[in-house]
Amino acid sequence: MSAPNDVGNASNAAKENWATAFWVVNPGEGELRREQLSPPAQDEVRVRTLYSGISRGTESLVFNGRVPESEFSRMRAPFQSGEFPAPVKYGYCSVGKVKQGPDALLDKTVFCLFPHQDDYVVPASAVLTIPDHMPAKRAVLAANMETAINGVWDAEPMLGERVCVIGAGVVGALVAYLCAQIPGVDVHLVDINPERRQLAEQLGVVFCTPEHAPQDQDCVIHASGHSEGLRKAIELIGSEGRIVEMSWYGEGDVAIPLGGAFHSQRLTLKASQVGQLPPKLRPRWDYQRRLTLALSLLVDERLDALISGESDFDQFPSLAPKLFGPGSVELCHRLRYTA
Repeated sequence: MSAPNDVGNASNAAKENWATAFWVVNPGEGELRREQLSPPAQDEVRVRTLYSGISRGTESLVFNGRVPESEFSRMRAPFQSGEFPAPVKYGYCSVGKVKQGPDALLDKTVFCLFPHQDDYVVPASAVLTIPDHMPAKRAVLAANMETAINGVWDAEPMLGERVCVIGAGVVGALVAYLCAQIPGVDVHLVDINPERRQLAEQLGVVFCTPEHAPQDQDCVIHASGHSEGLRKAIELIGSEGRIVEMSWYGEGDVAIPLGGAFHSQRLTLKASQVGQLPPKLRPRWDYQRRLTLALSLLVDERLDALISGESDFDQFPSLAPKLFGPGSVELCHRLRYTA
């Protein structure tokens, strides 16, 4: 017969083998679910989540059941559970501390492309150590920075070019921020919300509303998620200029004028999506190298301006309809977890 202490230890151990995760159970509805964890294998780590970030653009489409059936496979997150449209466990901006695993990673703060969950086990190769001089809170932006990096690679802004970025969400703001680091590049961040001017100023980028956006641009990068923004991109671009489309519309149809300036000025419209590296980089780059770069670029404390709110993880189901609603003006909303 077990001693009382043995019973208590066994009970605590049993509790520690469970985790809580956020699931989209129906379009527009989410809940927290408990699930059992297996002990980590020799090449795995167990991570206790500190923070996760909500990537509002993609996650809004997932939460509202707007992922097209043709994209069910391509839009899977690395550690997604369930299937689109629902029930599905989705997300990819998790920061936590390694509680079990190889000695080199034990007690390290790491980033992982994992859904919103308070505890999880993944291969050790799936986590990246966060630089010691960078706050863990800011590291939730790593996946968005990775998307922005890919967008800049696809846009290929050159010395001295005139560039407009349409859409001052997290990804658009990061793209403008990165382009502004290139010497001689004249960057404008364009958004219909004049309150985004403060964000642009904090990032060191010139802001304007669409009616004041400069014409004859060499490159326009569109990241607003709305067809009006793409139409504006065609208006702003100069002859033989290039438009890079970073928005994902889900099941929505987009109407744009291709019969006027687009045709006569020989414009180029190119899609950019983080799921693929640009072809010319693939011989030397992989996803881990790109994500490592993204983390290294988050050392700038000005990027904290992209975090527009924070709440406890257990509030997520009640907050989600508002965060993912059509009237939301959130940038990156951060979830904090109980240690």
